[in-house]
Amino acid sequence: MDAKGLLEDAYGRLPDLVGTAIRGLTPEQLRWAPQPGANSIGWLVWHLTRVQDSHLAEVLGAEQVYVDGGWAARFGRKPDPSDTGYAHTAAHTAADVAAVVPESSEALTDYYQAVHERTMVYLGGLTDAELDRVVDRRWNPPVTLGARLISVYDDDAQHAGQAAYVRGLLP
Repeated sequence: MDAKGLLEDAYGRLPDLVGTAIRGLTPEQLRWAPQPGANSIGWLVWHLTRVQDSHLAEVLGAEQVYVDGGWAARFGRKPDPSDTGYAHTAAHTAADVAAVVPESSEALTDYYQAVHERTMVYLGGLTDAELDRVVDRRWNPPVTLGARLISVYDDDAQHAGQAAYVRGLLP
C-alpha cells in the first residue's frame, strides 16, 4: 500500500469513531463534563473537527468549512478561523470549553462530515511526492505535508477516543 492509501484508510476510520462518541446524545449530554474544567464530548468533537478543518484549509490555501459554511452559530460561536480550541499561544480555558454549545449531535456530525468529505477528496488527489512539501516553517525542522496529515489524524483519533470515554461516564 502506498502512503496515500494509508492516509485514506486512517482518515476513513474517523467517521465511525466520531459517530460512536456522539450519536443520539442530547445537547445537555454533549455539554456535560466529568468534572469542572474538563472537556465535554461536544467540545472534543468540535475541537477535533476544527483542527482538521483549519489545517486542511491551510494546505489547500482555501477558506475553512467552518467559516464558509455557517457552522459557527450552530456551536454558539463566531466564525473566527483561529477559534480551534488551541493556538500556538494558548489553549481554550475551562470557560472557553463551556462556551462551545453544540445545538445537537447532528450539528457535530454534519460539520464533521463536511470536513471529512473535503479531506477525503484532497487525499484522493495526493501523490506520494507531495507529502514531502514543507507546509509550515514555524517549526524546526519545518513540517512537511505528510507530517501535518499524520499529526491531524493523531489528534483526531485521540480526541474521538476521549469523547467515547466521556460518553461512557455519562450519568
